[in-house]
Amino acid sequence: MDTRSRLARALDTPVLFCRHANRLYHRRFGLRRYNERGVDPFEADWDALVVLDACRYDMFERRSTLPGDLERRESRASTTVEFLRANVDGRDLRDTVYVTANPQLHQHRDSIRAEFADVVEVWSGEGWSEEHGTVLPETMTEAALQARDDYPHKRLVVHYMQPHYPFVGAETDFDGGDFTDPGATEENVWVQLLRGDLDVDREEIWEIYEANLDRALPHVERLLDDLDGRTVVTADHGNMVGERAFPVPFREWGHPRGVYTPELVDVPWLVHEDGPRPSIDASEPAAGGESLADDVVADRLRDLGYAE
Repeated sequence: MDTRSRLARALDTPVLFCRHANRLYHRRFGLRRYNERGVDPFEADWDALVVLDACRYDMFERRSTLPGDLERRESRASTTVEFLRANVDGRDLRDTVYVTANPQLHQHRDSIRAEFADVVEVWSGEGWSEEHGTVLPETMTEAALQARDDYPHKRLVVHYMQPHYPFVGAETDFDGGDFTDPGATEENVWVQLLRGDLDVDREEIWEIYEANLDRALPHVERLLDDLDGRTVVTADHGNMVGERAFPVPFREWGHPRGVYTPELVDVPWLVHEDGPRPSIDASEPAAGGESLADDVVADRLRDLGYAE
């Protein structure tokens, strides 16, 4: 969708116009491509970087019992695409293998150029759960451990889909649809809440959002137990659950691009160290990616709730 189409859509829907106005403020009318106050996770010292998609710092602090030292950090992004553009675009990452449940790097491969040693697209094949419309966290852990065995001298980035929609950790029905099922509606729960099409208590939304994180944490803990060296658990961005946005103070839901409220950019940074650190080698050339049909990628993104 081009800029003119987005603006026309925003003018047609008051809450989208308010969101667009906030985006202009946070991005300084287009002068900023991303949140310049955020930190670059690829400049940090780690052997494995575990990314929990759309995981707020405050939720992680409440729900996680993972071992390690936890602090709050500020992300450069409020969406995955923005995270990738801000942190990996144009970067030589031949010392790193990216294991991902999220199709966004593949979807934007023409505009986000990153030279990884390999990209393991778990979402593209048997790793995809048709029943849940996502990649389950246990599948991601298995794929990450296989990548560790295949590339013992590379850093790993392991991008889990949870706690991002769809909700696989709870079986909660709301009036108007089952929002644990990505095929039950054309729009995800955040879009419906933003538009006012769904009247649900915030506490109920928090319950299923937190349950999605709870569903993933035991599998992340297993990964921490099995990886040697220094592993960091973080997030690409957070999520708003009906808090007032800024500067236009309407109730915001989901994770709109280009808006940098604390709920959207405050992310966990958990450092866990166990066993000897691997020696890292960046000498091998980058691997070529497999070409996938555009309709397959579009279906995956739709199931994951990407509306824009």
